[in-house]
Amino acid sequence: MALKHIFSDESGCFTFKRANGASTYFMVCTATMDRCDVGHELLDLKRELAHDGTLTRDAFHATTDSPAIRDRVFSIIENHNMRVDVTILEKSKAQPQTRRDEPTFYKYAWYYHFRHVGPQLVQVGDELAICAAALRTNKGKASFKAAVNDVAQQVIRQNVWSVSFPEAATDPCLQVADYCAWAIQRKWERGDDSAYNRISAKINTEFDLWAAGTHHYY
Repeated sequence: MALKHIFSDESGCFTFKRANGASTYFMVCTATMDRCDVGHELLDLKRELAHDGTLTRDAFHATTDSPAIRDRVFSIIENHNMRVDVTILEKSKAQPQTRRDEPTFYKYAWYYHFRHVGPQLVQVGDELAICAAALRTNKGKASFKAAVNDVAQQVIRQNVWSVSFPEAATDPCLQVADYCAWAIQRKWERGDDSAYNRISAKINTEFDLWAAGTHHYY
């Protein structure tokens, strides 16, 4: 029996129309690890950068970190064992009933992500600690936590699991998931694979859910 830590973050937005700033894709990205040593090393880096005034926020966040900080974080991620999986949903192909509200679409994305990778991550008897980045509101957190619990119950019924939604600033391993999601999103949204190439060896699955779909709803 083993304890697996699954850290999850999403990239993309819940805007389902063509608009400035709206993402083409929504992605669920998980970083699975047996040990959380990468988090300890990121905490050491955070203390170092806070001491010299380079880092002024509570956490690493790939979107807003400077290129120099991103380079340091990716260097740490590169040196640790983990498995990265991502499920990509091209939002314009989402049928209306799957996106009637944010929790519904999130549950749909998580279900297909976890149905695809969940059986690969665990064996009978393993325990899972699923940790996903907190959302904006308490209502949202409750809805999304229920969605992840429901998906886990459908996919890994024989295993013991827990689900938590802490603030990303409280767990550096969530910041690892954020960095991985950001790198993959940059590749898909902008064709920029510079950060992606730094983690590509750790990416086990990159599943385009609707790759065969041809109908766009907007």
